[in-house]
Amino acid sequence: MTLEVKKRSRATKVAASVFISLAAALSLAQAVPVEVLAFEGGYTLVREGKPYFVRGAGVAGVGLETLAKRGGNSVRTWGIEEAQSTLDEAARHGLTVAMGLPVAAERFGFDYDDAESIAKQRANVRDAVLKYKDHPALLAWIIGNELDMSFTNHRVYDEVNELSRMIHELDPNHVTTTTITALDRETVELVRERAPDLDFVSIQAYGALALMPKAIAYLSEGPFMVTEWGPLGHWEVGKTRWGAAIEPTSTEKARHFLQQYRDLILPYLGPGLGSYAFLWGHKQERTHTWFSLFTESGATTGAVDALELVWTGRLPVNQAPVLESISLARRSASDSVRLTSGRSYVAKVVASDTENDDLTYVWSVKPESDASTIGGDLEASIADVPDAFDGASDEATVRLIAPEPGNYRLFVEIYDGQGNAAHANIPFIVIGRRR
Repeated sequence: MTLEVKKRSRATKVAASVFISLAAALSLAQAVPVEVLAFEGGYTLVREGKPYFVRGAGVAGVGLETLAKRGGNSVRTWGIEEAQSTLDEAARHGLTVAMGLPVAAERFGFDYDDAESIAKQRANVRDAVLKYKDHPALLAWIIGNELDMSFTNHRVYDEVNELSRMIHELDPNHVTTTTITALDRETVELVRERAPDLDFVSIQAYGALALMPKAIAYLSEGPFMVTEWGPLGHWEVGKTRWGAAIEPTSTEKARHFLQQYRDLILPYLGPGLGSYAFLWGHKQERTHTWFSLFTESGATTGAVDALELVWTGRLPVNQAPVLESISLARRSASDSVRLTSGRSYVAKVVASDTENDDLTYVWSVKPESDASTIGGDLEASIADVPDAFDGASDEATVRLIAPEPGNYRLFVEIYDGQGNAAHANIPFIVIGRRR
């Protein structure tokens, strides 16, 4: 008993020593210089004297090692809440970090005519830059996020320029940018005119990436990066007759990622600055699956496989299941499914697996989201409707009991037992019982 305690104590001391040594090494490490250089036909990011093309993602809720294993080389953040741990973890896995700085958008009530508020914000940015500027994993500073969304005061970009100047004075080793949602000439030129100190402009677009062939005429007048891109947004897809957004299946999203990267990102950014996909992890935004490239349990979807393919040129050894179709009462989501409360209906999904792994099915029903947030703002998770199925709910075909009148979604997640999954959902409306 005593010997076992001593052994554990020694192991604990060794582990602590290794952790302290790593922390000390990172604290003593020098910043890795980063800059944007022009070359014939475009611009490129240069890190430690070598071209550095970003193959990145915004990460939430999963370990950064998952990104490194799939061929990613960089992660972006939307704030500094976990800056130190993110930088340290990135360094352990050979990744870099584009760090989001605490700069408020006007739509949250920030007044860019208020000198006192501006001074406080500037001080917060200064503190963050001084604290993290020498970390070897740092790649760039992102000054605010989507400051153009619903803005009216153009002085926001005067302040972005002042912040960029301050950052460059404090930290000459790293580049600055800010992100915008409007892929139009007017907004891009406004930002470049009012914030010329930025090293590059960053755009965030989903379905709007289809505008890239035309937008490149003015985007390429200076360096730019795509700091968010992903599936079609809930504001960009078809809707049911009552206005519920029809979410693509995970397999459709995987094809979309592949097509978007090959046709609308790589041709315009390579060689160039690169991009960050959204979202390498899990979040609730209208549904818990819409932007999530991982399930809540941590399984990866086909979009992760697609990103590995475009980043490395190869597919993983074991791929996510392929979801071929989903139906409720023999109808698809585009059929605007209407059910009668209390009645029983068949729901069916057809899926396959490239490696012929055994598939398991998890069905659920949730009330339709009533969120009206924009810009990816925080949304509350939605609980399952209890007792939604008649009999087993772990097969490819199940029987749904229509709940009380209202708007709902039927979800299915399909797992291959190898850490991969596929998913889909159908919005449906329930009317009162017929007499």
